[in-house]
Amino acid sequence: MSSQNNYEEEMLSDRGIFRGVNPTMSISSAVIVIVFVAAGVLAPDAVGKFFAAMQSWISHNLSWYYILTIAIFIFFVFWLIFSRFGNIRLGRDDDEPDFSNFTWFSMLFGAGMGIGLLFWSVAEPMYHVQNAPFLKPGTANSMDGAVMAMQVTFLHWGLHGWAVYVIVGLALAYFSYRKGLPLTIRAALYPVFGNRIFGPIGHIVDLLAIFGTVFGVATTLGLGAGQLQAGLNQLFGVPMDAWVKYLLILVISAIATVSAVSGVGKGIKILSELNMWLSIVLISVFILVGPTVFLLGFFITNVGEYIVNVIPMGLWVDPDPTSGWQGSWTIFYWGWWIAWAPFVGMFIARVSRGRTIREFAIGVLIVPTLITFFWMSVFGGTALWQEFMQNGGIIAAVNEDISRPLFVIIENFGLGFFGNIVSFCALILIITYFVTSADSGTLVVTTLISMGKEEPPIIYRVFWGFGEGAVAAVLLASGGLGALQTASLAAGLPFSIIMFLMIWGLYRSLSEEPFVAPKGRVRHRF
Repeated sequence: MSSQNNYEEEMLSDRGIFRGVNPTMSISSAVIVIVFVAAGVLAPDAVGKFFAAMQSWISHNLSWYYILTIAIFIFFVFWLIFSRFGNIRLGRDDDEPDFSNFTWFSMLFGAGMGIGLLFWSVAEPMYHVQNAPFLKPGTANSMDGAVMAMQVTFLHWGLHGWAVYVIVGLALAYFSYRKGLPLTIRAALYPVFGNRIFGPIGHIVDLLAIFGTVFGVATTLGLGAGQLQAGLNQLFGVPMDAWVKYLLILVISAIATVSAVSGVGKGIKILSELNMWLSIVLISVFILVGPTVFLLGFFITNVGEYIVNVIPMGLWVDPDPTSGWQGSWTIFYWGWWIAWAPFVGMFIARVSRGRTIREFAIGVLIVPTLITFFWMSVFGGTALWQEFMQNGGIIAAVNEDISRPLFVIIENFGLGFFGNIVSFCALILIITYFVTSADSGTLVVTTLISMGKEEPPIIYRVFWGFGEGAVAAVLLASGGLGALQTASLAAGLPFSIIMFLMIWGLYRSLSEEPFVAPKGRVRHRF
């Protein structure tokens, strides 16, 4: 048997645990989620105070850890791209990719960014232009501070975050498709712990991944529900009452559950491609109707400034943690990316069989980052232009209701009935991103519970599809946006340690690989 299956040979006698649903995993994870939801329903104030205290403690004591951790992750990914391991295929040496590049990038973008991109692309630059540590004196609330506001936004949505996804997705795809191990988080730790991953160590690792996924997706669902409600209010006068938001979460969870039951090759694939096409339509409207020349130049300027500033900004630790800015923004984002990593990483792994390590790393790191930067420059740039060149009232809209600014911008275009059509397209895009995030998360959680089974039992997909929505509703009731942020921040902390172990396991295993030439021809190292 070839070297790519050596781990499968070693653990063949222990693989019985991976052949079906693990009762320990399924029962314990379900009980914990049910208890959490019950606590949120019965004592929402107590849960809210708990999350507030947790966020304060992490921001005061662990900001340096999150900054250093993400920096190490991105360094490791770039090292992989330029290393001799780049030609190794995620699968057998003759495997070909399962999906076309367009479909693959659509899935990467839909699962990796989701509704957060629509939510923050307008709101975040408008926050940073008012108050960010990197603004030069006298440039706040002016077009002079617009580029720096976008730099901070790029920092939070660029290479640093996607590097997290690369590590988890690459490790899972490599150990599953090349080494013959199950598609579970614990499999990536086989070079470190050996057969002990089949016992309590493996259970703990996968449970942490499950809860990182649940809270990460719940954060996105909570944010998306608010923006969806704002769009419905703008177009159809739907009230902004809290019960509407909870109803939207329930409805979207039901749709996402149906999509998750249909599997990756059907519902999720179709929704991902629909997301991409709707995104292209919406961004085209913004470019053509908005300040076209300014937006194109703004994008180029932003990319250039990002290249210059990304290292110092990425390594900056606020010397005054009591200010709260870094904890509310950068540290929250790093925790959110890490919390999403099990979910997005496993999903990316599932759709990336047959690609080389270099192709995977570049495709996941660079392409989505550039698309994200263009998207942010167009939507954020339009918001900044309307605010400072046309008195568009975007800052006031952001400060009043963070969910509404996207629809305010479209209204400012003055397109009349066509503007309502654009708003409706934006609303549909929010829904499809909403559903894509939820159904992908459901599929990942149930895959972990099923010990790597690519088609988990339907009953589990149904339970977790609604379970994620229930967690999102509890977090909203317990503290709104603050609770959502803290949930991701806390969920990402233990999983960051697992990611370091994954890096070590991946490096140890790659070091045993023979040299692979660019076209897949294998020869010895020397």
